Amino acid sequence: MPFIPHTQADVDAMLERIGAASIDDLFDEIPAELRNIDLDELPDGLSEMAVTRLMRERAARDGGALNFIGAGAYEHHVPAAVWEITTRGEFYSAYTPYQAEASQGTLQLIYEYQTMICGLTGMDVANASLYDGASGLAEAVLMAVRANRKSKSGRVLVADSLNPVYRQVTQGITANQGIRLESLGYDAASGITEMPEHGEDEDITAVVIPQPNFFGCLEAVDALTDWAHARGALVIAVVNPTALALIKPPGEWGSGDNAGADIVCGEGQPLGVPLASGGPYFGFMCCSSKHVRQMPGRIVGRTVDLDGQPGYTLTLQPREQHIRRSKATSNICTNQGLLVTAATLYMSLLGPTGLQEVAQACLSNTRSLADALTDIPGVKRVFDAPVFHEICLSLPQPAGPVLAALAERGIAGGYAMCRAYPDRSDHEVLVCATETRTADDIDLFARELADILERTGSSSAVA
Repeated sequence: MPFIPHTQADVDAMLERIGAASIDDLFDEIPAELRNIDLDELPDGLSEMAVTRLMRERAARDGGALNFIGAGAYEHHVPAAVWEITTRGEFYSAYTPYQAEASQGTLQLIYEYQTMICGLTGMDVANASLYDGASGLAEAVLMAVRANRKSKSGRVLVADSLNPVYRQVTQGITANQGIRLESLGYDAASGITEMPEHGEDEDITAVVIPQPNFFGCLEAVDALTDWAHARGALVIAVVNPTALALIKPPGEWGSGDNAGADIVCGEGQPLGVPLASGGPYFGFMCCSSKHVRQMPGRIVGRTVDLDGQPGYTLTLQPREQHIRRSKATSNICTNQGLLVTAATLYMSLLGPTGLQEVAQACLSNTRSLADALTDIPGVKRVFDAPVFHEICLSLPQPAGPVLAALAERGIAGGYAMCRAYPDRSDHEVLVCATETRTADDIDLFARELADILERTGSSSAVA
């Protein structure tokens, strides 16, 4: 955003208007002994050129590692136009439309975003976004308990293959609200969720199904959805939006008249939001139309005015800032307007074909990565289910020291699985390849990994 300083004439005119002799007079209620006049520990002011050099040096400390880590946050190419437009003043300073109808540009953008998210997920309606994917799942669980009025148990079955951070956040938000999160185990060979053994007469409120799951594996979503619906449980889908350009959308999961997930949520970071030390990101949420009044947040609708001209307005806003707290669907959710702006521009620029090409490149690169790494003696695939752009591998040595050695060579070589799953082998590592990785990148990773494993010797290997 441009910075326009006030001239001394501007300052003098404003002080004269309000009847103050100086700017210090505006703070005369602060006792003199509490004022910190001398800021001795602050360095002297720098020129623009010196500041630019300093900031570049600080930024360079982050390095430029070749990244093969996913685990919930993904490095995708973001077209330059996305953030060039997103950081224009009209968008950059806009938080959320409290005086809604006066913010037609913001409302139209959110409406377009909602439309695109519905198209991507195959669902009926989307809200104006949430904090992030993890809190979005917590909101989805709370929503399912409200929406499934036939269920009185508050039991929500959660696949163990779900991102562990999502489970932790959901547990933290729902634990004191009479909701029980119960685990669904996964098959040791395939890495996908096993069919539950719960009886047909058990009261189950909802089932949480990730797609792809944390291991990168594609779950048997149709069978799980039909199982849940047959027992009167709602299905909450936690999905990767990039993967949805290739795989079946959650709105089509299952079979019969009751097909489709009931609530869909996920992390929107892959849609035009760069990696940035953990955020800010945004969560998306969709649902079927019959559950829309239990959806948290806001929904923007399109209408026409008295002159027949199109206009946009908040059509549903069951948030505590808009209605009585006791009637609100959520007291914590907010929409991440700036990130939603970037995602909308990203999806608009790429279009359906572009999104599909990105997803296909991710899938192709992951296959190439798996082939290259498993050609190294002792490196094996852990699970045999199909994957999207992540895969879990077992190394012949503990993953921690190997990843540290790769980092010294400028390669972020993956995520040690024992960090998220302490019961799993410390030899396992989750690696990721998006469309940003080239054949040369993959070859370099394979060569460096092979060299590190050879140098550290077979004495560390475990059969």
